[in-house]
Amino acid sequence: MNTLERLKKHLKPGQVYRRSDLEKWSNAVDRHLKQLVEEETLQRLAQGLYYYPVKASFGNVPPEDEKLVSVFLKSDDFLLTTPNLYNSLGVGTTQLYNKRVVYNHKRHGQFMLGGKVFDFHLKHKFPRKLSRAFLLVDLLNNLNELAEDREYILQNVKEKVLQESESQMKRAFNAYAGERTKNKFNHWMSEEF
Repeated sequence: MNTLERLKKHLKPGQVYRRSDLEKWSNAVDRHLKQLVEEETLQRLAQGLYYYPVKASFGNVPPEDEKLVSVFLKSDDFLLTTPNLYNSLGVGTTQLYNKRVVYNHKRHGQFMLGGKVFDFHLKHKFPRKLSRAFLLVDLLNNLNELAEDREYILQNVKEKVLQESESQMKRAFNAYAGERTKNKFNHWMSEEF
């Protein structure tokens, strides 16, 4: 068995690999990667990032966004979200965005991975999982980027925030809100009393 065949034995469908992950199984990793891409065993997603596609009746299944981001960052410490999730809050947002946001501790900027644009934001704090409270705070943090009637959305968010548990919302705003958003929340809370 040649080294290319040995390398193939370590590959699993549906997995995303960094070039450096494959070096331990190949004595000529760049040549082998080129061969594997040419024979369509692997797909090149970005520089140094490869995917072993899962075959389906309609073609190759793309990699899961979480796997792609995890391998790119070499970490599971991130939160993947999209402004489309704001629509689930019932505050009047209806737009659909072709945008994936990754809150993380390592990278900042837009990166094309597997034909999709990911917008990486360096954040000191973000939750492990999405919650309604976090989404309300995140919407306010990003209100100026939305293609919606901002005053209408702001009034609806205020009503939702005031309906939620005050202690839960305080924790969320203290942990995840920017200064402008914190000031807005504090102003809303002072109006209530």
